[in-house]
Amino acid sequence: MKHFINLKDIPSKDLKKIIIDAKRRKNLRKKLSTLEVDKGAPLKGKLLIQMFEKSSLRTRLSFYLAIKQLGGGTLTLRSNELHLGQGGESIADTAKILSTYGDGFMLRTDSDKKVENFRKYLSIPVINGLSPSSHPTQVLSDVFTVEEIKKKPISKLNICWIGDSNNVLESLISASVKFSFKLSIGCPRKFEPSTKVKNWVKKNKKKIFIYNDPKKAASNADVIFSDKVISLNDKVHKKKKIAQFKKFKIDKKLMRSAKKNCIFLHCLPRGNEVSDDIFLGNKSHVWQQALNRVHVQKSILLYCFGKLR
Repeated sequence: MKHFINLKDIPSKDLKKIIIDAKRRKNLRKKLSTLEVDKGAPLKGKLLIQMFEKSSLRTRLSFYLAIKQLGGGTLTLRSNELHLGQGGESIADTAKILSTYGDGFMLRTDSDKKVENFRKYLSIPVINGLSPSSHPTQVLSDVFTVEEIKKKPISKLNICWIGDSNNVLESLISASVKFSFKLSIGCPRKFEPSTKVKNWVKKNKKKIFIYNDPKKAASNADVIFSDKVISLNDKVHKKKKIAQFKKFKIDKKLMRSAKKNCIFLHCLPRGNEVSDDIFLGNKSHVWQQALNRVHVQKSILLYCFGKLR
């Protein structure tokens, strides 16, 4: 049994194996309709229980399709529908019930500690669908998308992030270490990655490049990533924070600092951190990026269930 909680805790060889399997599975589905099951139905009879404490569109849809296409089924719960959400049952007891009824558990939560507690008490694999410090399924899918579009290993590319230091960036930093690619980060000084994250990179004998000038960060980039400046449940003075990121907006002028064939990716939903002409233009691959989550999450599920070939 293997969990999928943080990219930094998963061996590079396993992450690369998941990417390879996802590429193969996507190719094999070219002639299949949305709910047709993959050949061999590798997860036939398996139930994935999903619990959402935070709003979700892409994560919910992609995991639903992922388990269905593998021959299994899914049950979706909200924490306020459970005794756990009302404070009437411990995580340990809830985990025992989940382990009794289901074969895997996907949690999207506002608490890193809750993910760790579930891992402690569950006897089935737990997948982190998003937590305050990590969004591993999103970023591994993004690695897949970059390699698919650029047709080369991500290790040979210059990756740039323009925006806030949030859970997506933390997972992207982990990916830069695991896949050995150059990562340049453009953000205001106040919003740089934490010392803890920087020290983890150093401990792994790698380096990330942080700039408080967006043009320097985007210089020579093959890919520019971004995310909303104001995340869901972000407890900040919103107008003030948006103003601090004003010069970090991704528009045609900033894209000119990158390579001519640079692409733009965004995990969605979007805010005003990117102009419409970039988000909807020919450099943007955000819809392909969103759909690819299905293929990668299928391989993540197989990895967790011990079925990855």
